[in-house]
Amino acid sequence: MNVDLSLKTLMAKASPARSGDFLAGLAAESQEERVRAQRRLADVTLAEILEEPLIAPEGDEVSRLILAQHDATSFASIRNWSVGEFRDWLLAADGEAIAALKWALTPEMVAAVSKIMRNQDLIAVARKRRVVTAFRTTVGLPGRLSVRIQPNHPTDDPKGVAASILDGLQFGCGDAVIGINPATDSPAAMRRLLELIEDLCQRLECPVQSCVLAHVTTALQCMERQAPVDLVFQSIAGSEKANASFGINLSMLREAHEAALALGRGTVGSNVMYFETGQGAALSADAHHGVDQQTMETRAYAVAREFDPLLVNTVVGFIGPEYLYDGKEIIRAGLEDHFCAKLLGVPMGVDVCYTNHAEADQNDMDTLLTLLGVAGCNFIMGVPGSDDIMLNYQSTSYHDAAYARETLELRAAPEFEAWAQGMGIFDAAGRLRGAGEDRSGELLGRSRLLELA
Repeated sequence: MNVDLSLKTLMAKASPARSGDFLAGLAAESQEERVRAQRRLADVTLAEILEEPLIAPEGDEVSRLILAQHDATSFASIRNWSVGEFRDWLLAADGEAIAALKWALTPEMVAAVSKIMRNQDLIAVARKRRVVTAFRTTVGLPGRLSVRIQPNHPTDDPKGVAASILDGLQFGCGDAVIGINPATDSPAAMRRLLELIEDLCQRLECPVQSCVLAHVTTALQCMERQAPVDLVFQSIAGSEKANASFGINLSMLREAHEAALALGRGTVGSNVMYFETGQGAALSADAHHGVDQQTMETRAYAVAREFDPLLVNTVVGFIGPEYLYDGKEIIRAGLEDHFCAKLLGVPMGVDVCYTNHAEADQNDMDTLLTLLGVAGCNFIMGVPGSDDIMLNYQSTSYHDAAYARETLELRAAPEFEAWAQGMGIFDAAGRLRGAGEDRSGELLGRSRLLELA
């Protein structure tokens, strides 16, 4: 291996193998070359990483944001650590000490240390680093696992959406958010769906937050028209050019963040943003600047944490096998994304998922779901039957969420749990009641589902 490799090239070659880096021509050509790169990367100091931007800040607002966020004072005590020393410290440190470094760390430092860690290292460290946020429920507390109800419908049919929501609520899901990907991105469509969720949750007196995952500009229009907007959604990425491919910039996100805060709709907190990310997004937009896809993904977390979101999740296997080829690559990426986000103070969840043409199946997703539950993941998806009939990919179901909570002794967000106990969905210990003792049938009558047009 050339001893004069740039940091950008060294980090790419040190990355665990994945199809996206091969597609971009950045990956190590052999496992031997990869291990040599990892050994060399372990000797690089954190100061050297800070001093060698992977994307020039002169032409990239995400790079400028990363530098503006960096706290030189808290960094001073660790600047001379090597990446290897940083790894050893993370494994020994407690969660409070790790959290204290939030603004000392840049995405590139966090990505670098993840590349020399085994899966068990990623899990052990992420488990210690809790990131707690709140709106109408509190997400991310120790011993808790929240679930987004994802009731997508190919035509946004209100009865179909409502039925999916009620199905999820009866499984104790929805404490992260009831979040719908709309079939049509327009203010009118977004408002109809928001009002449907608002009406349903008011009838049920259910403490959850809603989100329609339309473009941020659509959300701005809805807020201007006094629609019941709880969370503002946007897909984000790790470079200015990649974000431009989504039709956004940092100024636009600031405007939306301020508008949502001004509504004051939260009851237990004021985290009002919801972001989604995913390895390969920048590469698919030809906006990766020669940086490996996992490091580009981690740079997106600098954008996320700038706006103090309630929820962030990596849609880990959604982009396809061109970027994460099989179950092994998807599992590794999910653990990396969760670890890196948590170190940067991002409230991370994971859409444990794959597309139908990937070399993966539900057994792979069971493995990743279980590992993320152990790692302290903030939330997962709840999709009816695990099959999203609108986006046409495979995720986790309401049943999968019940499995994870039961097996790993995890509970729902406390505000939602109290409601679900009152409705007879959970027992006094916060566990899902068995079919013979479940009293949640009352939901159907109170929801007035059959009256929906």
